[in-house]
Amino acid sequence: MATRNESGKNERATSESTANAIGGGFDPLGISLKGLADAAVSSVDVESMARESVRLYGEWLNIVWGDSPRELPATDARFADGAWRENPVYKRLAQGYLAFCDAVDSVVDHNPDWRKRERARFLTGILTSAMAPTNTLLGNPAALKRAFESGGRSLLRGAANLVDDIGKGAALPSQVKRSDFKLGVNVAATPGAVVFRNEMLELVQFQPTTAAVREIPTLVIAPPIGKYYFMDLAPGRSFAEHALRSGIGLFVTSWRNPRQEHGAWGLDDYVQTLLHAVDAVCEISGSSKVNVLGFCAGGILSTLLMNHLAATGDSRLNVASFGVMLLDFGLKAPIGGFQSQPVLALARKQSAKKGILPASSLAQVFAWMRPNDLVWNYWVNNYLEGKDPPSFDILAWSVDGTNLPRALHAQFLEIFQHNLLIEPGAITVLGQPVDLKRIEAETLVVAAMTDHLTPWRGCFRTTQLLGGESTFVLSNGGHIAALVNPPGNPRASYYIGTKPEADPDRWLQQAEKRTGTWWEAWIDWTLKRSGGERVASATPGSEKHPVIDKAPGSYVRERA
Repeated sequence: MATRNESGKNERATSESTANAIGGGFDPLGISLKGLADAAVSSVDVESMARESVRLYGEWLNIVWGDSPRELPATDARFADGAWRENPVYKRLAQGYLAFCDAVDSVVDHNPDWRKRERARFLTGILTSAMAPTNTLLGNPAALKRAFESGGRSLLRGAANLVDDIGKGAALPSQVKRSDFKLGVNVAATPGAVVFRNEMLELVQFQPTTAAVREIPTLVIAPPIGKYYFMDLAPGRSFAEHALRSGIGLFVTSWRNPRQEHGAWGLDDYVQTLLHAVDAVCEISGSSKVNVLGFCAGGILSTLLMNHLAATGDSRLNVASFGVMLLDFGLKAPIGGFQSQPVLALARKQSAKKGILPASSLAQVFAWMRPNDLVWNYWVNNYLEGKDPPSFDILAWSVDGTNLPRALHAQFLEIFQHNLLIEPGAITVLGQPVDLKRIEAETLVVAAMTDHLTPWRGCFRTTQLLGGESTFVLSNGGHIAALVNPPGNPRASYYIGTKPEADPDRWLQQAEKRTGTWWEAWIDWTLKRSGGERVASATPGSEKHPVIDKAPGSYVRERA
């Protein structure tokens, strides 16, 4: 990949020396917490801090005297135990803690620079969540009751869980009981075969479950920072299984888990490999067209693939759909807090030194963006209450991550920092300048209402950036929970509406809310754009692309 930012070399060199001076420490994504902390402190308004301090001290006095009207939020699971409302000591403790959290949030919210505000919010979120009284045994009445009722056995089990995690070198409490899930048995279990393999990718063709399939197959492009089987979880919760029942011919990319020697893999290599995958899909299916479905960072790769096909006059792409993907990184989002020159320069240096960005680093930064749910919740469950981690397929997938090669990591950071995708010609991939408007294929864009990584308004922006007609679907749920959303859940819903215009909130006001999931909307949309029916092949692959391995293949089994 080439960029038009060569003139910024001196600037980046200066920022890198600054990043070196910042130093390391806890290092998710190669991002120094000290660097983020410095940025957060520099964003604090002294006057607002003084004002909130006075207000906080006043409220604390009211709490001590029992005169505070503050109610404990019913939605905060940390304070669900009745003792927090019935015991005056615990009630005051919770009120004082929540008053402190509100004061910190108020100071942060006074900063007019949204990127500085998000950086401060990330750090203060870690701080305030760590200070919760429920993270200690004496400050957690539910854990104390369990210890008393079990005669102390819960504490012994908690200690054993802690020792086990330390022995595994885990940086965070275990989120899931991984031994309950076996690839090819109760996750990634949809029948199929690997029909193409190169150094970077295995192409999995799922076995049709209907007598006839549509003429135009769909290629699912999984993100290179996660394994493909989040779309093929337990039977009944598998998107692949659901799509096959609808008569859609389905292929999926299974990326290799890169090691240090693969550090030079970059965007050119990934997009070239996708071109090979398209060749294989078209040859095996006998179709001259292919539909594409890209998720998250896989959606970015899909977009770059589409740009190359459009630029070279290759007409094999029929339509494309995307799930929880950002192309414009200039819109307000929590992840925008990391758009700091010294922070990103250090991130580049760390992965360059190792050859890869370890999957564990990605897992840590995502966890610390939601520390109450993804860190301290398991601390309390596993260690204070002595329970086993939950057994849940999506959590098993989330901790089974993939590394990122240093070259691809650096290029993603460059795109993120300078927002290169929205500027025509700012980058080139496989020799072709990227111009989103030249992508004239029809698209379906799916976003999630409570997504904290790729906010839905940012995903909506994709409908304005591409050159073709677009349909927008807004699902309930968060980043991954919205994607793994099989029909049948009475609480599931989504919005679908008229042609998206520039204002996402106006679109939402006019959109129709439907009970169900985006899977159903995607199926309807895709079936209408997949041609007629043909007899489904009884065996996967072809003479040119014979079966190499049984699904889910070998690359998905490689551990980080």
